[in-house]
This record gives sequence, structure tokens and C-alpha cells, in this order.
Amino acid sequence: MKPIRESLVRFVQEEILPRYDAFDAGHRRDHAEAVIAQALELAAHYDVDPEILYVAAAYHDLGIAEGRETHHLVSGRILRADNRLLQWLSPEGIELAAQAAEDHRASSDHAPRTLYGRIIAEADRLIDPETVIRRTVEYGLSHYPELDKAGHWQRTVAHLHEKYAEGGYLKLWIPESRNAERLAELRALIADETALRERFEKYYALCHTSSETKRSGMKAH
Repeated sequence: MKPIRESLVRFVQEEILPRYDAFDAGHRRDHAEAVIAQALELAAHYDVDPEILYVAAAYHDLGIAEGRETHHLVSGRILRADNRLLQWLSPEGIELAAQAAEDHRASSDHAPRTLYGRIIAEADRLIDPETVIRRTVEYGLSHYPELDKAGHWQRTVAHLHEKYAEGGYLKLWIPESRNAERLAELRALIADETALRERFEKYYALCHTSSETKRSGMKAH
């Protein structure tokens, strides 16, 4: 696999990744960096252009700036409109990267159109049971502050079942990924209500305390 040019890496690190710093906890810079790393690891198994993948992974969640529901489509639009990318990618490469960004969303009603899209979608899964539960709780506290603890527990359980349990909408696309094994671990945890409740209590306490601290700091200023 050919190396990614240093000038492209520098551009992404200086101009693109900092934009994630303003997003919610589940879509910050560390998430984008993890998706980039996972995508490039998966790319080693296929005949693909790593620079196209690198750009797709770097831009895949920029659309969060305009809301979660259509963020994948907005990410594709942002990528297509960034003419600076013509320094490294052809128009065809930019289009492949944009389609991959558009197709990454787990709840999409269609399969990714290209191998690039399947790799980005798979890399975005990053299925680690503890991380999935923590981010689910974080998202609930951030977006549904009106819920009490019981409401957050119900929302957490409902989301995990809808997305990750047997029959959930999340699909895996790349057989070389480690996500299948991790998904099996997560499903076992979801099925064990006692163990799941223990995780919820742990992360609710941590995230709730963090949220309260941030609000208190904002009031102080």
C-alpha cells in the first residue's frame, strides 16, 4: 500500500481534525482519529487508494455541525466542496471519498455503494462494549437533559437493542474486521440485564458528574 503524503496528513491534522473539537463526546477528534486508524488497517487487505480512504475517514462526521440526522450527507457535501483536496485527489477520487462518507451511517437504508464505503462504515463501528455503553449514556445526558435517571436507563436499553442486539440495524461489512467478535461480546452483555445495569450505573455516575461540573463552570462565568 502506497504511503500517504505528508502534505495531506499535515492538512488534515491542521485544517480538518480540529473541527471535531466542538462536537459531542462521541464525535470528537479522538473518534475521527480512531476511524482513520481502523480504516487504514482494514485497507491493508484490499487494493484501494489509502489517500482516498484517509480523506473519507477524516471528513466522515464533519456534518455533525449541522445536526445528527443528515450528518452523513452533509459530510459528503462538505468533502465535495473542498477544492483544496484537488492537490492530492482527482475529481473521481474526491467523489469516491464523498460517497464513502455519505454511506458510513449505521442506520442507512442502503448498503455502501463501494468498497471504500464499506471500509469506512466498518471502521466507524469501533465496537468496544464498554465504549459503546459509555457513549450511549453520554449522548443521552447531552441531548435529553429533561430525562431522569430511570428515563436514561430506558433510553440506553432501547438504543442498544435497536442498534446492536440480534436483529438490530447495525451491519458489518468487512470480514477482516475484529468487530464481529466484539459485537458478540456486546450482545452477550445486552442480554444480561444485571451486568448491563451495572455498566449503566457506573457510566451514569461518571457522565452525570462531568455534566454537572461543566454546567457549574459555565454558570460561574
